[in-house]
Amino acid sequence: MDYDKYLHSFTQGIRHAFSHVVITLLAVGIAFSLPMIAKSILLYWPEIEGNSQLQIFMEISFAIVLVLLFNFSKIAWDGWRSMRMNKIASLVYAREGRDWMSRWKERDMRKKIASVRDVYIMSITGYDTFSSEGCELQQQALDLAYEIRVMLANPYGKGVASRVQSLSDQEAMLQTYRHETEVSIAYLCKLTAAGKKVKLKFYEEPPFWKLVVAGEYVWVQYCRDGHEVKTQPEYVFGLQHGNPQRGFFEPFYKHFFDQWNDPRHPEFNFEASELVYRNGDGNEIQRGAFPLHVEECGLRS
Repeated sequence: MDYDKYLHSFTQGIRHAFSHVVITLLAVGIAFSLPMIAKSILLYWPEIEGNSQLQIFMEISFAIVLVLLFNFSKIAWDGWRSMRMNKIASLVYAREGRDWMSRWKERDMRKKIASVRDVYIMSITGYDTFSSEGCELQQQALDLAYEIRVMLANPYGKGVASRVQSLSDQEAMLQTYRHETEVSIAYLCKLTAAGKKVKLKFYEEPPFWKLVVAGEYVWVQYCRDGHEVKTQPEYVFGLQHGNPQRGFFEPFYKHFFDQWNDPRHPEFNFEASELVYRNGDGNEIQRGAFPLHVEECGLRS
């Protein structure tokens, strides 16, 4: 895989270098054909033709202008093509790390989710969304929402056990996942106490996507093995009203509800600290203990 990545990077560099060489040669060729062009269209060319230094200066200057013009044209073309592809994919925002540009864009996103009513979250522990620094935008969406549905990985399940095997210091990471899950449940309890309609479910499979659906936007991060989710790039896709089937908003939105409606995923009962299993008709068929200690919910210790 690393070989393929480096080969792709190398071929991309060769392609870019070749395109710049072609543009430069084309510009120089046009510039040095300047005497023939000037003789036919410029009245003052005879005065310049007798001055070899001025003629060379004009040809070089013209070549530089053409190189810049062609390169700017290529940049504009690539930008237009990239913007068109983003529109097809309905990508409205992407970031890797946090800088002043991402913070400026997040201020703009706050205005777009100002009236959000429902928030749906699928995460590993939920900690990066509920409690960590740098997630003010998603936390604001939670403050504004009335109904909140959350799916977290069962920290005692086989999916989390499989994931920690790809990470260093496996036992410490397992304990971290369990502690972060407890913190997230405590946060959801506070939202419930504030009058919000909150439901929590757990899934057993190894985490694959982190999703936060806030109104007409979905935040997406890939849960790459061997890496913490917060280190991965974040993408935001928006619903296109004119063509809802266009772009990636609908597939991720549908993915969340497919998982949410899967009867294999039990619902967490806040009062009893139990997992409630239901059949396809929504009828309770089984309960299981969930060993967490969250005093804010009044749960058993």
